[in-house]
Amino acid sequence: MRRFLILLIACLAWVDSNAQPNPAPKARHKFIVICHRGDHVIYPENTLAAYAEAIKNGADYVEIDLRTTKDSALVSMHDGTVNRMTSTKGVIKDMTLSEIEQLQVKNRDSLDKTVYRVPTFEEILKLCKDKIYIYIDFKNASVSATYAMLKKYGMEKQVLVYINGIQQFIDWRHLAPDMPLMFSMPNSVKDVEGMKTFINQVKPDILDGGWKEYTKEMLQYAIDQNIPVWPDIQSKDEDKNWDTAIALGFKGLQTDHPAALIKYLEGKGLR
Repeated sequence: MRRFLILLIACLAWVDSNAQPNPAPKARHKFIVICHRGDHVIYPENTLAAYAEAIKNGADYVEIDLRTTKDSALVSMHDGTVNRMTSTKGVIKDMTLSEIEQLQVKNRDSLDKTVYRVPTFEEILKLCKDKIYIYIDFKNASVSATYAMLKKYGMEKQVLVYINGIQQFIDWRHLAPDMPLMFSMPNSVKDVEGMKTFINQVKPDILDGGWKEYTKEMLQYAIDQNIPVWPDIQSKDEDKNWDTAIALGFKGLQTDHPAALIKYLEGKGLR
């Protein structure tokens, strides 16, 4: 994703230099908890069960990975192929929805005999509407089809979109100019001056990236620009880093352990 940003900057001469960031969906808590691929430590990633668990645990967002099938259906799977998550091999963009729906998602829990399927975007919207916001990692999908589905369910104000390509950015800004778009900064950005240049050129609404990429000064600059910074902290032992991340000043994190993070935040009076 980051490699494309150098090219993106060269394509943004038309961006309004005075434009204010689009606000993220209205916060329900003081600290934002984003559930990475659903609560996938308990249930298989990017399944309705994983998303439902995130809702049950009180997370603010569920992160989904949006892709398009051969017949233009929208489904959620991180990888471009079904190889890792199912017993079948195939590229999602070369498979029909009917073929995808027949697949059974692998489960690490050998005692759980539940059949898990690859969910469609529509199924996700039905599950999440008015219960949890959706963080769309826009892997390979049609902006017009995605936005039409959001409007069908009245959920335009319940999502944010993580941008992975130049055309995605252009299409979202053109078709849905009020949609909050999230970016990671290039690896070259190391300080406030680099961050300032990036923000002035790209005009992100929300920032992501790894939590270790930010300093207190960089976070304060983002706050001054009304740009939330909700980075990735997800890992097996991420709890060892929560104190440090909070001390830096983050007000949101993407996690693999939402229930534990929420309990931690409540114990600190931050939730």
